Amino acid sequence: MAKGKGRVTGIGGIFFKCENPDKMKEWYNTQLGLNTDQYGALFEFRKTEKPDEKAYLQWSPMDASTKYYEPSKKDFMVNYRVDNIEDLLEQLEKEGVQIVGELETFEYGKFAHIMDPEGNKIELWEPVDSVFTKMYEGKTTH
Repeated sequence: MAKGKGRVTGIGGIFFKCENPDKMKEWYNTQLGLNTDQYGALFEFRKTEKPDEKAYLQWSPMDASTKYYEPSKKDFMVNYRVDNIEDLLEQLEKEGVQIVGELETFEYGKFAHIMDPEGNKIELWEPVDSVFTKMYEGKTTH
């Protein structure tokens, strides 16, 4: 796949099921120093190609009963940061990759979901990092 036609640029998030998300966030905050909030922890990093710009990765423990990972039966989901999500989805569809649901757009980016060959649901995210920079200044884990 050619650069600029839709590609993965990094990890955007790590999501996993657990019995008690609040206790899990508290433990990671106390024991490992993650700056946690209602969603988990937001990790801040710099883009290699634009080091003056901040980028983000979301870490989220989720309730064991969540349906968010369906149709996957797994207890985790990885979110990948991507460029040109529409182009990527078009290419993936041509290649026969199962696309789950529709492309969704929010102020902080565009999201889509696909399935890999072993039944893992994958979240694709074309981020708008500037929204997180404004919302979470001084509140991230880095």
